[in-house]
Amino acid sequence: MICFNCDYNEGAHPAIMARLLQTNLEQNIGYGQDDYCRQAADLIRAKAQAPQAAVHFLVGGTQTNLTVIASALKPYQCVISADSGHINVHETGAIEATGHRVLTVPATEGKISAAQVQKVCDAHWAEDNPEFDAQPKMVYISFPTEYGTLYTKQELQDLRDVCRKNNLFLFADGARLGYALTSKKNTVTLAELAACCDVFYIGGTKVGALFGEAVVIMNDALKQDFRYYIKQRGAMLAKGWLLGLQFLTLFENDLYLTIAKQANEFAARIKKAFQKAGFPLLYSSPTNQQFPILPNEVAQKLAKKYVFARFGQPDKEHTVTRFCTSWATTEEHVAELEKDIASL
Repeated sequence: MICFNCDYNEGAHPAIMARLLQTNLEQNIGYGQDDYCRQAADLIRAKAQAPQAAVHFLVGGTQTNLTVIASALKPYQCVISADSGHINVHETGAIEATGHRVLTVPATEGKISAAQVQKVCDAHWAEDNPEFDAQPKMVYISFPTEYGTLYTKQELQDLRDVCRKNNLFLFADGARLGYALTSKKNTVTLAELAACCDVFYIGGTKVGALFGEAVVIMNDALKQDFRYYIKQRGAMLAKGWLLGLQFLTLFENDLYLTIAKQANEFAARIKKAFQKAGFPLLYSSPTNQQFPILPNEVAQKLAKKYVFARFGQPDKEHTVTRFCTSWATTEEHVAELEKDIASL
């Protein structure tokens, strides 16, 4: 079977594996206090043009989301998210388990707008007793979104402005950030993302690392005691240098962007193959996730050879599928899928 179901089917990029093996018997200080973490943090700050940022390395995406949100919100506050947001549909109520409500708004192609955020805030403060409801304090977005779509620079700036107007934090989930930054349709640089957000993270697990995410905190109000939250939420790795070493490798010589760009190019070929064969797409994703809508019999036929994800059924005869490329996707597998799609 050939896997296109997600972007973390394989272990890690060979350069990372070689670096881990090369340093395997070194002795390092634990819990992210080592030189590799320091060097990686400095490199990320330089790439993001954010010398004042605090950078922390956590073990995984769900732990990162719940740690950031739990640290930012008081017990009576909530986070605004798209109804399709990862924290709402794919994290088993992790945010609610911290005691914080996820307040959802309808997404358009996976995105929410500044106008929607303002509407939520206006409705809350217009209540006779606003303290009877959870207070909006953070806006959560994904870049790219769960459907592989992208916020434009203007959309991010509008979200930043509405958050500042209403005293909200803006948090961007960058689990697949590399695929966003290297998309041909992208209009946002890493530095511009940093300038718009109070906090965001750079995903490693889905973009070449064995595991790990890098949290970048821009807002001083969120920096104090963050390590306490990392430890309390189970996101602090004892052998923390393994995280720093991976991000150091990814950001040296722009490896992170190089491998993500290749994944996008492969995804574009898959997208074109489905379109040429006459199959519509749920959304026009310019990143590494593609969502063709297939007749059930076609999906079943492809499933005999390929592993892909299913995202529901628009009707009884069709299935929304997801074909996902990654840093490890090969030319041979893409060409084989293209040939099989053309023969359907």
